[in-house]
Amino acid sequence: MRRLPIGPLLVACLLAGALPAAASGPVLDPRRGVMTMAPLLDAATPAVVNIAVVQRQPDAANPLLSDPFFRRFFDAPAQPPPRRGVSAGSGVIVDAGRGHILTNHHVIEGAQTVVVTLVDGRERQARLVGSDPETDIAVLQIEARGLTALPFADSDDLLVGDLVVAIGNPFGLGQTVTSGIISALGRSGIGAGRFEDFIQTDAPINPGNSGGALVDTRGRLIGVNTAILAPGGSNVGIGFAVPANMARAVMDQLVRYGEVRRGRIGVVIQDLTPALASELGALARRGAVVARVEPGSPAARAGLRPGMVITAVDGIDIASAADLSNAIGLLERGRRVVLSLDDAGRRRTAEMRIEER
Repeated sequence: MRRLPIGPLLVACLLAGALPAAASGPVLDPRRGVMTMAPLLDAATPAVVNIAVVQRQPDAANPLLSDPFFRRFFDAPAQPPPRRGVSAGSGVIVDAGRGHILTNHHVIEGAQTVVVTLVDGRERQARLVGSDPETDIAVLQIEARGLTALPFADSDDLLVGDLVVAIGNPFGLGQTVTSGIISALGRSGIGAGRFEDFIQTDAPINPGNSGGALVDTRGRLIGVNTAILAPGGSNVGIGFAVPANMARAVMDQLVRYGEVRRGRIGVVIQDLTPALASELGALARRGAVVARVEPGSPAARAGLRPGMVITAVDGIDIASAADLSNAIGLLERGRRVVLSLDDAGRRRTAEMRIEER
């Protein structure tokens, strides 16, 4: 078994004989002589909640009741009334003052009633602020005192190999913590929504964890747990989370407008490959190639042409067509953006205003 190195912070803890007030990551408990993440979890777990959703589910229809002849004798409707179904998920408090909770769209989809259970056992009925199926993010609001919120991390700073902790409510068992590392970044093609830029982790994520928190070793929210890859119906060490930056951008619009007001710039794009870069004379090795420009669009008015390579949006690097779709799709319509371009090896910029889709 590999031993974790003892750094200066841990040495100081040993000399002081106590854990620091706000410990980060695994620390040495001098009393028991073991490495532990308990101080981190003591601070983070109160922000993660269980979510119970009551939905209306129709019962299977009896074929005899579809026949008017038989219905006369039983005085029964053609379809039975729907029954109540209860599903469970997770959520994470991100604004203690306003009671805002992030979760997944698929957790609350079709809900009649949403009940949030805090880690201390208090139950509150939640109001749906807004939901976005394209990123699988939803925002709930509850009224309660003494809430704990997780601070957001900058998910653009994550690296493969970073230690992470997943907190949620798997199988409705109650709050559970698992740990692992970031296995990959920028995953797409999972089929969970139109805008995909997932964090992949080997921290076990199971049914019911959806909407829970993926946390770094400083106790900050780096992602909202969303999906698992489970060919056999159980966790195989491949889970996915919506990055915190994406979740926060969606939440800001849901809180402000109750919906996500996405815009467009009017281009059809594809990934830049080495062969395509050579053909276009581009110096860039990553980016989104403009395949077509819609007439009269913001891109057309800004002078974009097929063959140009978009390499950045407002200074943020664009590595692929999916990157550009995510970047533009999460910006509000009406906002002005500056695109960095590679035009046959010449660097230039283009400014435009995002329009309504």
